[in-house]
Amino acid sequence: MEDYPRTLAEFESRFSTEEGCRDYLLQLRWPNGFRCPRCGGEKAWPLRTVLLECGHCGYQSSVTAGTIFQDTHKPLTLWFRTMWYVTSQKSGASALGLQRVLGLGSYRTAWAWLHKLRRAMVRSGRDRLSGWVEVDETYLGGLEEGVAGRRSGNKALIVVAAQADGKGTGRIRMRPIQDATAGSLELFVEDSVEPGSRVHTDGWQGYAGLDKKGYDHEVTVLRGCRKQAIKLLPRVHRVISLLKRWLLGTHQGAASRAHLAYYLDEFTFRFNRRRSKNRGMLFYRLVQQAMATDPVPYLTIVQQASNRRRKRPQPVGAT
Repeated sequence: MEDYPRTLAEFESRFSTEEGCRDYLLQLRWPNGFRCPRCGGEKAWPLRTVLLECGHCGYQSSVTAGTIFQDTHKPLTLWFRTMWYVTSQKSGASALGLQRVLGLGSYRTAWAWLHKLRRAMVRSGRDRLSGWVEVDETYLGGLEEGVAGRRSGNKALIVVAAQADGKGTGRIRMRPIQDATAGSLELFVEDSVEPGSRVHTDGWQGYAGLDKKGYDHEVTVLRGCRKQAIKLLPRVHRVISLLKRWLLGTHQGAASRAHLAYYLDEFTFRFNRRRSKNRGMLFYRLVQQAMATDPVPYLTIVQQASNRRRKRPQPVGAT
């Protein structure tokens, strides 16, 4: 049963103490009762308030072990306030805004926490899109002289899939890609869209092999009428427009290319849940997925970014 606060008052009443936060995490991690990570034992007793000791094998475990909260030196109440703030803001939060609102000691803490939470916004094994799906690519970044077509230069190239929901847009998927070759585009479609679905694209040759991959491929040639793309592929271009507005608005165009994939994950998480009747549902999903996400130390986040920077030049603008 989904259990989450509906209002700020309800949130503050329930999660104002470490015990309240920890009990909620226990409920999410072991909804059917405690299970020892080592032996599967079902009985345990608390040890020093933060640990549980298995009554069968004596193994000591923490409810936060193996999650993004592992080894945190900050109280869980602060983590919970962060997750509530991030999900209750329709457009999300920047690291500077989070630092100011919650009074975090440093910008680095706010920045690292947001990146850890973004990693929890993608559920492993999530369902692929199906039915009628539009797919197209776009660039994120400023205008560059001498760069045309599907050559990215210093701009970031991403691919977006948008599922039709009547005349509107249903769920979406998006991903940064190295190039617009068939290898990159077909892999994205295979990862994001169920075989047998109808995939609508423009006439770019990178999509030409989708029929052989088990998709009903519909092509609309946009050559000479690129300005009409919004009318011919309306859903995916509406999503792209909203994405660029979000990056410029919430993040002031400062989302780095090295971390772009995680910003796209956050946008996807928000877009796919935009019709939730209560923002508390987003909070519940985020906490639930945070409990299923491996810990990511700050140095690991920085190192991953450093490795990406060595591979490709950094773009300018909203990337």
